[in-house]
Amino acid sequence: MGIPSDEVVIIRPPESPGGPSLITVSCPDKTGLGCDLCRVILLFGLSIVRGDFSTDGRWCYVLLWVAERGRKETRWDLLKKRLVAVCPSVSPPLVSEINSSDQEMDAEQKPQVFLLKFSCYDRMGLLHDLSDDYEMADVTEVLCELELTIRRVKVSTTPDGTVMDLFLITDTRELLHTQSRREDACNRLRAILGDSMCSCEIELASEEIASCLQASSSLPPSITEDMLTLEIQDESSNAVPQSSFLSVSVDNSLSHAHSLIQIQCYDHKGLLYDIMRTLKDYNMQVSYGRFNTKENGNCNVDLLVVQNDGKKIVDPNKQVALCSRLRMELSSPLRVTLVSRGPDIELLVANPVEICGKGRPLVFYDITYALKLLEIRIFLAEIGRHVIGDREWEIYRVHLGDDHELCASKDKIVDGVTKMLMGWH
Repeated sequence: MGIPSDEVVIIRPPESPGGPSLITVSCPDKTGLGCDLCRVILLFGLSIVRGDFSTDGRWCYVLLWVAERGRKETRWDLLKKRLVAVCPSVSPPLVSEINSSDQEMDAEQKPQVFLLKFSCYDRMGLLHDLSDDYEMADVTEVLCELELTIRRVKVSTTPDGTVMDLFLITDTRELLHTQSRREDACNRLRAILGDSMCSCEIELASEEIASCLQASSSLPPSITEDMLTLEIQDESSNAVPQSSFLSVSVDNSLSHAHSLIQIQCYDHKGLLYDIMRTLKDYNMQVSYGRFNTKENGNCNVDLLVVQNDGKKIVDPNKQVALCSRLRMELSSPLRVTLVSRGPDIELLVANPVEICGKGRPLVFYDITYALKLLEIRIFLAEIGRHVIGDREWEIYRVHLGDDHELCASKDKIVDGVTKMLMGWH
C-alpha cells in the first residue's frame, strides 16, 4: 500500500514534456475522500488520466496522474494547499471511526455568504471573463487569485448596454469580512474592466438574501417537466459519443470481503469525480481502486468496495440501484437543453448536488466559455438550487440575447455547450 510520507500531498512534475504530473496523497482515510480529492482536481481544470488508490480502513495511499488541458497555467502550490485541506488531519488518535469522522466533516460551519454588486458596460464574453476561477487573463486571473467562489449569480443587461451584476459569493480565504479584502477585490476588478466599470460593492449578505442558496421546490412546472425528462435518459442519449459504450457491473465472486465494481465507458471531464461522488452518496467505502484511460478515450475502472457496515453488497436490489445510478451519472452527468420562453430562448443546464451540499465545479465557467466561442450574448443568467423528487439540483438558467439565431442554431448551441462541459470540445 506504500509507506506514508511526512507530507500529506506531493506533486511531481511530468517525467517528459507533455506528460502527466503525479499527485501522491498519503493520509488518514475517511468515507468520500476520493470524491473530495477528485472534486478539487476538477476545480483546477485538470484531467485525471490514471489512478491507483488503496486503504486499510485507517490510512489511505492515492496516486493520481493528471494532465493539463492547455487553456491555462496550473497553480500547483494552490492546488496542493486545497488537496491538503480536504484530507483528515494526522494527529493521535490516528483516525476516529470513519462514519463519525464523515459526519463531523459534513457538520462543519458553513462559510459566510457575501453579495458582490457591480455594474459596467456590456461586451462580448464579459460574463465568461467574470466566471472563470483559474483562467490567467482578464478578470478571471483576479478571481483566481482572490479565490472567490460563485454560489449564485443574477446578471442582466439594460437597453442602454449597462450590465447589472449580483453575485452571491464565498471566500476560500475567509477574509472578505475585512475592509482591506473587499477593497482589494473591487480594485482588482476595476483594474481589469477599466473605464467600463461603473460601480463595485461587496457586503455581507442578509439572511433573506443568503436564504436564496437553500433548496427550493418552487420551480416553474415547465422546468420541472424538463428535469424529469432528462432524469430518465438512457445510455443512447446524444450527450455520449455514438462510438462509445457503457458497462457497469457488480461481482461478488472474486473477493470474500469486497464487492468488485467494474466500469467500462468513454472518458469525459470529471469522470472519476462522477464515480466517486455517486459512491459517496451511497456511503460506499473504496478499499482499492484502479483507473486508466486509453488513447481512444475509453476508460477502465476497477473498484473493491464495502458498504458503510463493512460488508459486501449482497442485496440484489441494492446492486441494481447502484449500477443504475452509476450508468445514469456517467451517461449524462450534466443535462443540457434549450427551452422556449415565449419569444425568448433559455439555456437550461442542470447537475445533481452531492448529499453533503457541494455542487459541480466550473459549470458556469464552461457554459459562458462555450457561449463566448459561439459569439452569443447573455441577457440574463441565474444559478439556483432546487429539490426535484428526492434529489437536489443545481440549475443554471441563461437567457440568450436576441441575436442568438444569427450566431448558431439551437442544436449547435446545445452541442457546443455539452461538448465544453464534457471536455470534448
